[in-house]
Amino acid sequence: MTFKELGLSKPLLDALDRLDYNTPTPIQEQAIPIVLKGEDLLGCAQTGTGKTAAFAIPIIERLLSSTSKNNFIKVLVVTPTRELAIQIEENFKSYTHFTELKTQVIFGGVKQGKQTDALRKKPDILIATPGRLLDLMNQGFISLKNIEYAILDEADQMLDMGFIHDIKKLIAKLPAQRQSLFFSATMPQSIVQLSGQILGNPQRITIKPEQATAEKITQGVYFVDKENKIKLLASLVEQSEAPAVLVFSRTKHGANNIVKKLDKYGIKGAAIHGNKSQAARQKALEGFKDGKLNVLVATDIAARGIDIDQLSLVINYELPNVPETYVHRIGRTGRASASGVAISFCDETEIPYLQDIQKLIKQDVPVIKGHEFENESLEGELQKKQFSKGGGKKAASNQNRSRRPQGGRDNQRGQRPQRKSDGSRRNS
Repeated sequence: MTFKELGLSKPLLDALDRLDYNTPTPIQEQAIPIVLKGEDLLGCAQTGTGKTAAFAIPIIERLLSSTSKNNFIKVLVVTPTRELAIQIEENFKSYTHFTELKTQVIFGGVKQGKQTDALRKKPDILIATPGRLLDLMNQGFISLKNIEYAILDEADQMLDMGFIHDIKKLIAKLPAQRQSLFFSATMPQSIVQLSGQILGNPQRITIKPEQATAEKITQGVYFVDKENKIKLLASLVEQSEAPAVLVFSRTKHGANNIVKKLDKYGIKGAAIHGNKSQAARQKALEGFKDGKLNVLVATDIAARGIDIDQLSLVINYELPNVPETYVHRIGRTGRASASGVAISFCDETEIPYLQDIQKLIKQDVPVIKGHEFENESLEGELQKKQFSKGGGKKAASNQNRSRRPQGGRDNQRGQRPQRKSDGSRRNS
């Protein structure tokens, strides 16, 4: 199936053609016809599968075919982070390039003046983070009474970040007659319960729920002492021919510290986390996308908010203590049809985290051997724990099957791929 076969109007098809979008991803192929029919939808798909385009494209088509001419906000998209909100706005603007539809994004962390001025121009589509949206509603700048389409994106992260009460307040302000779409990377019971409060009798789509990580991501783990991690990171960045490297840290202080230490090796980087101003975060993201920075170091707030076309290398400087977070982190690479490499560093204290991750993804992460900073005793420690939990010789032998990811060199040699906010053929 192609986008042309979905019955979309010419302005939208022209925009998709401009972006070099040809074939829908699985969730887009299933979701777009449902949304075009006006039905509520509960969609679950892992990160990087194209969820943004799955709801944006059919909603835009419905707006274009509508006879309604009111000057109110018709579409509301609520998402948990500033980075995600900006990313979604960029996608909507790309898809509406040949139309007169107006899009606006609002989020906290910046002064509200420019946002409220833009709201006075009566945008058709509003993308918002919950806190700033409620704030401007309370001030009388926004009314949701005329919303025709309500979309909750990255719902599981919304709950993880403590937005449940804000979401319930927003739901209470929405009109009863509306089309509602609910998208999430995972579908725990808490999400199912929340969706029941938002959706009527929705259609449900689940894309490969049994698969915890993207098929085309090559994974690997380095066993290394904590004090040698920065040396290993500098060595990998210098050796890699990936045009840019995304590094994850567990803490804000840790992210800042990694950037400072990399600078001593002559490696340009920037940190992005919740304590950074919105201007600083945007500057870092733009520098990373434009190739001015070799490395972007992020905390988990950015795990689903960084969307860079053909990002080929992600490094977990510190393993997350929540195994699902690992999936979201490495999902920044290997997006849709692209391939990618995800490398993790594991010190002695992180062995339990690695065990939990391997249990979640139902596979052993291959051990990368023979490097300068290798601590072989840590692999032995992991094998002991596997034996003690009943993994036996099979688990140990599997763990010994090592591959050596090279940071995407085969894909990237001699090339510097063009990166866009919702890049070509990847579809969001």
